[in-house]
Amino acid sequence: MEDAARADPVRSGVRFRFAAAAGFPNAPSDWATRHPPFVTRGAYCRSMAGSAPPDPYGPAALERWAPEPDKRPGRTAFQRDRARVLHSAALRRLAGKTQVVTPGSHSQAWDASPRTRLTHSLECAQVGRELGAALGCDPDLVEAACLSHDLGHPPFGHNGEAALNEFADDCGGFEGNAQSLRLLTRIEPKRFTAEGSVGLNLTRATLDAATKYPWPRGAHPTDPASAKFGVYEDDRPVFDWVRAEAPGLRTCFEAQVMDWSDDVAYSVHDVEDGLHAGHIDPNCLYAEPERQAVFEVAVGRYVPADTDPAELAEALDRLQAAEWWPHGYDGSAVAQARLKDATSQLIGRFCLAAEGATRAAYGSGRLTRYGAELVVPRATRTECAVLKAVADRYVMQRAEQERLRADQRVIVAELAEALTARAPDGLDPQFRALFDKASDDHARKRVIVDQIASLTDASALSLHARLTGHM
Repeated sequence: MEDAARADPVRSGVRFRFAAAAGFPNAPSDWATRHPPFVTRGAYCRSMAGSAPPDPYGPAALERWAPEPDKRPGRTAFQRDRARVLHSAALRRLAGKTQVVTPGSHSQAWDASPRTRLTHSLECAQVGRELGAALGCDPDLVEAACLSHDLGHPPFGHNGEAALNEFADDCGGFEGNAQSLRLLTRIEPKRFTAEGSVGLNLTRATLDAATKYPWPRGAHPTDPASAKFGVYEDDRPVFDWVRAEAPGLRTCFEAQVMDWSDDVAYSVHDVEDGLHAGHIDPNCLYAEPERQAVFEVAVGRYVPADTDPAELAEALDRLQAAEWWPHGYDGSAVAQARLKDATSQLIGRFCLAAEGATRAAYGSGRLTRYGAELVVPRATRTECAVLKAVADRYVMQRAEQERLRADQRVIVAELAEALTARAPDGLDPQFRALFDKASDDHARKRVIVDQIASLTDASALSLHARLTGHM
């Protein structure tokens, strides 16, 4: 019976709405009570009534860099972490940072409001919370990590990230994930010690779960030339503390859930936004030249370079064969409902596949920290990659987007140059004080980088105009 339960994704513990979305619409109403290890919301809350989550989150996982007493009995450490991130100014600023489709750009009159980094983070958190809970993770911990994953994102997206990395090359570079750790542990004002700010002072487990790339610049485990890293050198003390229990360069299980939830949310929703904006015509994906163009994008960015195009074609064929796959979009209420159903089906499909494969590998117990690896079937990752490539091809590679990105790179470069020439003038009070205390030119440059990274798209444009006189 146990083997049968592992093979049956419905019996594996995923929540009912994931099961229904993934093709099990007839799951009975009492399914949750008859198929453990599903935990109902009420039962879970009762289990969390104490001040500390149940094992396997032991004392080390609950430690904070700066010790502090519990503020209110009956609240878990991870609930406090989630609340701190949710109420942070850094999270609110993500509302002013573009996800894929720029608000106010030319699009259909019936275009729904496009997603921002904030709405993406909220959607990622919802996906991560449910998938994490189904696998036995603490849901507040996973949600806090998902809410945190884009906090270090600069204005103008990856375009701004590249420009800042070039400016900061001689002081350690810039990487959005490393900036997120810096923000959580230093920049976002919440807790102070005699040595200065310790940021939100989150638990070790939450900071670890928010760490997607647990290595410094140039130390990627398989590709030393990779631009991806998770910590700047001057943040190594707190990073080393966070990773004290970690085996080598492994990411913890909750970070893997966060990472997959991020992939699921943005791959699905970027396509949805592209359809809403009129940039994607799903019928084009039946034409061979367009399919090949999408596959070329996928191989270049989203799948290993040796991936057979036939594998990508099979993945797209599977998606197109689904009864809910969109075959057009005219903005009508019916079309909007069908598109929303398609996004729900895709999220359920991707989450259920990961949950079922992971349960098949590890059984029905609680999977946390370094006790398991998230298993995502190759076919599922390929389907997800195809969706990313569709959004890349038809939304991000549009000619007007290329021109906009070029302008944005100039704005970030000129803003960095102007602040370097004028600082501390032009800096916000928080960063002005840090600039005055900086010990050398590299430290002062890092403060300027921190200031620019904290800006929204609109505030970056406004500050650039004020400092340079260019409108």
